[in-house]
Amino acid sequence: MATSTDGVSDTQPTALPRDPAEPSSAEDSDRMTHRQTLEALSGMLLAMFTAFLSSTIVSNALPTIITDLHGTQHQYTWVITATLLSSTASTPIWGKLADLFSKKLLVQLAILIFTVGSVLAGLSQSVDTLIAWRTVQGLGLGGLQALVVIAIAAMISPRERGRYTGPIAGVMSVATVAGPLIGGVIVDTSWLGWRWCFFVGAPLALVSLIVVQRTLNIPVIKRPVHIDYVGAALIAGGVCDLLIWVTLAGTEFAWGSRTSLLLAGIGVALLAAAVFVETKVKEPIIPLRLFRDRTTTLATVGSIAVGVALFGSAVFLGQYFQIARGYSPTAAGLLTLPMIIGSTLSSTLSGRLITRLGRWKGFLVGGSILMVAGFGLLATTDHATNMVLLSVYLFLLGTGMGMTMQNLVLAVQNTVAGTDLGAATSTVSFFRSLGGTVGVSVLGAVLAARVTDLTVLGITTAGVPVPAGGDASSVGIGSLNELPDALADIVRAAYGDATSQIFLVAAVLSVLTLIAVLAIKEVPLRTKTGIEMQREAVREAGAA
Repeated sequence: MATSTDGVSDTQPTALPRDPAEPSSAEDSDRMTHRQTLEALSGMLLAMFTAFLSSTIVSNALPTIITDLHGTQHQYTWVITATLLSSTASTPIWGKLADLFSKKLLVQLAILIFTVGSVLAGLSQSVDTLIAWRTVQGLGLGGLQALVVIAIAAMISPRERGRYTGPIAGVMSVATVAGPLIGGVIVDTSWLGWRWCFFVGAPLALVSLIVVQRTLNIPVIKRPVHIDYVGAALIAGGVCDLLIWVTLAGTEFAWGSRTSLLLAGIGVALLAAAVFVETKVKEPIIPLRLFRDRTTTLATVGSIAVGVALFGSAVFLGQYFQIARGYSPTAAGLLTLPMIIGSTLSSTLSGRLITRLGRWKGFLVGGSILMVAGFGLLATTDHATNMVLLSVYLFLLGTGMGMTMQNLVLAVQNTVAGTDLGAATSTVSFFRSLGGTVGVSVLGAVLAARVTDLTVLGITTAGVPVPAGGDASSVGIGSLNELPDALADIVRAAYGDATSQIFLVAAVLSVLTLIAVLAIKEVPLRTKTGIEMQREAVREAGAA
């Protein structure tokens, strides 16, 4: 049991903490009142909303963008992948910097980088230029994803944090739904055009920058700073290399080809070198000592599985609704509302109950079980599943995810030292994003193979003639609009039936999350904020 310097336990509260608006010491005066916290959150959540919106708003505009800039299908993929690569690779670096420098300054820097990248992406005259500025956007996005959660942990103790998870989940959910809808409206409005998909976020980002400057006041704890430049370069290089490998393998080159083996080998070598460097430097980007803690290790494992299941399946849900069921992009976005509503409600309710009860493991276990159940039920669907029933399955899945994702981070933040808060938080987020990126590629390969098999089987069984110059295995989604109706129906049905296999894989991965959660030891929630823990750690180090 951790004990503060005055002998009072900081991990086993018997009642809710007193109102921080009534400080009783100089140290307590660093705490923000509920009103001040909400004001500071408003600026950060506006920035987060803008960043998440930018990730989804481009989805419906991409066909128009690629056509207007005379791009290729290969470039189409990289407009999305470039942002994903840079945001994932930069997340642990932003997190470590948050342990060393002003969190407020870093949040503002991330907003500025994101805004500059957005405006310049909107001014692009070629797809290659657009991809480059989307990479800059991703750097800012990676910072916002990590720093907002870290800043909240610095301001609010784990015991009180649950009451603020609702707004965070709500912002993420609204941005996810609103992005494709706004993007579609912008593209369809003649006097706007696709460039406004990038410009529209700039005013919101600038407003958030002003609000953050006025309301976010997190003390900077002075301590010696050592920046691990070599480790940062090796981690970023290794991660980007492996993500490029899993993104291109199976499409641009075979998995077992020389190019594939070379990329995989370089990525592994860079990460192995990074691990060696991280054991030698004074302030590693990802402190390996974090993984000596059982909670951090298990939460990281659980987050990888959540990332694969969440990102991988979510990407293919939109395609399922549009291709297998024939809905428009806008309607496809609205059909995911049950999952988003479930996630928002469960994260809000579980957060409030965790604050009231001081216990969190039961919600993690319950959320993991609901995730397994949701994916398992979705694995029984096909191209003709009743939409009401499908909505119920999605609601169950969303409810499980809402109880799991934020609380895995909470479990880690409640365990690590104050000086490692940023690194630990970003490490969990990093592995979740990494799992999601790999999941999209691997599940996509599984889906493509299954669609091909079912299409060949359907054509053979129905005896439908294949257009001249092709064969059954070459008929697919890419030529869907050019196929005769009878053949197109077979392909659509094959896609709808094959998607269930994606959910089956996600269900198996969710079982791994459940096992990891069950093995986590519940530690009573601390009542000290991240800043208070960091100040105490620095004071103890100075005394030693």
